[in-house]
Amino acid sequence: MAIQDRSARGASMLRPLVLALGACLFAAAAHAQQPGAAPATAPPTELPAGLPDYDADRPLPELGLIEQRLDNGLTVWVLPRQGGLPKVNYVLAVRGGLASDPAELPGMSNLLAGLLQEGTATRSSVQIAEELQRLGASMSASASSDGLLAMASGLSSSAQPLAELFADVVRNPAFPANEVQLARTNALQSLKAMEAQPGYQANRAMGRVLFGDHPYGNTLPTEAGITGTDVAQLQAAHAQRFRPDQALLVIAGPVDGDQALALARSAFGDWRGEGGALPAVPAPDYPADPQFVLVPRAGSVQSAVRIGRPAFDADDERAIPAALANTILGGGFDSRLMRNLREDKGYTYGAGSSFGLRAQGGAFQAQADVRNEVTGAAIGEFLKEFEAMRTSAVGADELQRAKRYTAGTYLFQNQLQGAVASALASNWLLGRPADYLSSYVGKAQQVTAQQVQAVAREFFDPKTQSIVVVGDASVAEQLAEYGDFGAE
Repeated sequence: MAIQDRSARGASMLRPLVLALGACLFAAAAHAQQPGAAPATAPPTELPAGLPDYDADRPLPELGLIEQRLDNGLTVWVLPRQGGLPKVNYVLAVRGGLASDPAELPGMSNLLAGLLQEGTATRSSVQIAEELQRLGASMSASASSDGLLAMASGLSSSAQPLAELFADVVRNPAFPANEVQLARTNALQSLKAMEAQPGYQANRAMGRVLFGDHPYGNTLPTEAGITGTDVAQLQAAHAQRFRPDQALLVIAGPVDGDQALALARSAFGDWRGEGGALPAVPAPDYPADPQFVLVPRAGSVQSAVRIGRPAFDADDERAIPAALANTILGGGFDSRLMRNLREDKGYTYGAGSSFGLRAQGGAFQAQADVRNEVTGAAIGEFLKEFEAMRTSAVGADELQRAKRYTAGTYLFQNQLQGAVASALASNWLLGRPADYLSSYVGKAQQVTAQQVQAVAREFFDPKTQSIVVVGDASVAEQLAEYGDFGAE
């Protein structure tokens, strides 16, 4: 579906792509002139004469979103789209994701999402696949910390039968025992591959360090969780989560509001919740002090380094300034962390950072996989870059490059109709308003150097950072100056 949209909307996508690539190339050129130079003090680079000026950043157009609530409590957002391909997208978001899984069954929501279209009360998995093929349509589902997304896409001429099939899949999954067993087997194989990677081990340990006993710190699957998931538990989880009063349906395509609402009522109007609703995920009770953990991995030739601390909710007003601060620090190939640890020091193939924000909390995290012999030195460079962001305001040129990169990639990611529908549903799960998409670029453009530094002062303080290292025990001596590292 993405290929079809891309060919139809290629011209409209070209400009934001050029903006994003232009920002990257400009920043890379500046770096090439001053290898290893401190990002905050690097002088501006002279570009060749005669180049056209950058076009102005453009916000996403107003979505023209139509909001409605059905009698059963289902929230419906209609995104009418004129022109382009005759294609319709349905996205159903339901509250309750990985953080709502039983503590003894972490990752169960991944199985739940993957099994939705493997059979309903009236259709087998083969019949669902054949019907999708006949309609020229597709379906998928995924889980996040705060909810599940189910998506369907097809030709607008098949909007009605696709809506009926989609509704059957998300409302009436049967979770056939043979399909559940196959899904568990496949999940166990994937888990074995993931657990062999030090990065996976580091992320799992860091989740517990940042969130303690809160469910946000226990979302990665385990062997016991996969083998312990059965049909009854999946059915119970579905009944608790897939309820109209806890769900959002997004309909996007060449349909007007009345047509879309008629589709919603026809497919979902008689939907009713059964039993008790899922309890809300509480706000985290973050650990008070930073923690330092070394996870031994005998014979490892690299150390997986994770550095981070708790942050804030996804709908917090600091989210957009934090996105700009992170772009500068470690959010792109031209970030300070990449220039330092990869280009200047040669410690790693890649270093980065992110703000992982959720509906009830969040965390800042920086990461890299580095050679054993430079594990301690790499941590020192991370903390040095953190402190530089705190003590010196970013220059106007660096901030402008970050804004152009952020705006360009954001526009590029949200050009396709299906991507916009999914982004709307994901933002709803995070508690963000419906206009978050269309207002993001404008708000990012208004972020000041003072706001970026304020975020850095609050969240990049080296003294507040927890550190997790997965690697050979021989690196322990290098870690002593950064904290008292206990083995997990």
